[in-house]
Amino acid sequence: MTRDFIHINDFIILVEEANSTKIEVDSCRFDEPIVGVAFYGSGNVDLTVKYHQNQKKFQYTKGLSLSFYADEQVEFEHTVSPNKNLKCIVVATKLSNMELLPNQEGELFSDLLKELVNPKASYVEGPCFYMIPEMENIVDAFFSNSYSGKTKMMFFRSHITALLSHFFGQLAIKQEEVSKPKHRKQLDKAKDILLENLDNPPSLSELSQAIGFNTTSLKKEFKAIFGVPVFKYLQNERLISAHKLISEKEATVQEAAWQVGYDSLSSFSNAFVKRFGYRPSQIK
Repeated sequence: MTRDFIHINDFIILVEEANSTKIEVDSCRFDEPIVGVAFYGSGNVDLTVKYHQNQKKFQYTKGLSLSFYADEQVEFEHTVSPNKNLKCIVVATKLSNMELLPNQEGELFSDLLKELVNPKASYVEGPCFYMIPEMENIVDAFFSNSYSGKTKMMFFRSHITALLSHFFGQLAIKQEEVSKPKHRKQLDKAKDILLENLDNPPSLSELSQAIGFNTTSLKKEFKAIFGVPVFKYLQNERLISAHKLISEKEATVQEAAWQVGYDSLSSFSNAFVKRFGYRPSQIK
């Protein structure tokens, strides 16, 4: 388990990473009231938020962005296991520093996260949604860069600004959209079906039938919740899975393409370049 605290302006950046061959539990607290946003990278580590006699559990955290207010009584507990590793970035600011944030960031917090800036409990959960690909790329970059010293700090500063810009941009969009909360469970089911069938996904019609939607509603509400159309989400997950297989030397480029459902190696390579900026054969 590695945990680094980085101070940039009046933000506290917590970078956490953990892999384990067995089930391990790690917890942390903040030493004074903060407002923060957690961004989860690859892996589906379990998260339990404990405060007083209450608990809130999150089981599917890959790609999740979670905003919250927490005081000193709140404990964040991650359960890491062989198939559920931790890669998490928390961007937080002390509640007392809210007005000191640069570039009108304090106003964004106050306007879009009112319930967190004016909390009525030890733990208050704010907006929570799955990141768009641009946000996922930024989070991945935190755990793959090789910079050090002043260069690393410059890298972190620019990427945190970009990550927060995307977060507040998506939050503003979502607050304008009319989404039916009762459908969230069905949309999560649709996402899980796609993830379980990367190599042979259902058609849009089949997926709609599986969750009891019509295709128009599925396309509209899936994008509203997850930020991208159904099959753009599928393509992103295919390419991320293939990248992992190749980088961890679990498959050749051809094998990885087949395993995530690409029949054409050239189509796979072209899609890979668009997603990551380099070809799969260039992974070292």
